[in-house]
Amino acid sequence: MLILQGIEPMNESVVVKKGNRIKVEYEGRLEDGTVFDSTAKHNGKLLEFIAGEGNVISGFDDAVIGMKENEEKEFTLEPEEAYGEKKEELKQKIPRQALPKEQEPRVGMMLMIGSPDGRQFPVEITAVDAESITVDMNHPLAGKTLIFKIKVKEIEAVSGEESKK
Repeated sequence: MLILQGIEPMNESVVVKKGNRIKVEYEGRLEDGTVFDSTAKHNGKLLEFIAGEGNVISGFDDAVIGMKENEEKEFTLEPEEAYGEKKEELKQKIPRQALPKEQEPRVGMMLMIGSPDGRQFPVEITAVDAESITVDMNHPLAGKTLIFKIKVKEIEAVSGEESKK
């Protein structure tokens, strides 16, 4: 009889728990069927994250807990479980002279704006007049109901130190 120590047989009943590193194949779409993101849009690269640590939107994080490897699931997230509702206070007027002169601002145009901590984020121009533009700093998916179809491809336990990276 051969006994191997330290090697556990593959367990089909392993489920995603908080703290597991997982890889997920996914497609996210809006209620009208428009696909806003997917594994295919990232050249097949799986979404990898540590479950339950807030690295993805809360509703997505909650949905993977308890899933098995190769299990598929479709779920709908209301705005509060995803990017939140649109906030009026995140719409701001900016003087036109603060913009680069080489491009005429248009409604619907996206700009990159720097935050005080040096990060850049996209904003959408929602109004233009002679003196100013109005930008919407809400996440583009704020206020939207999101539908995800996912498949857990890998589940890996990680050490406490590794999960803090």
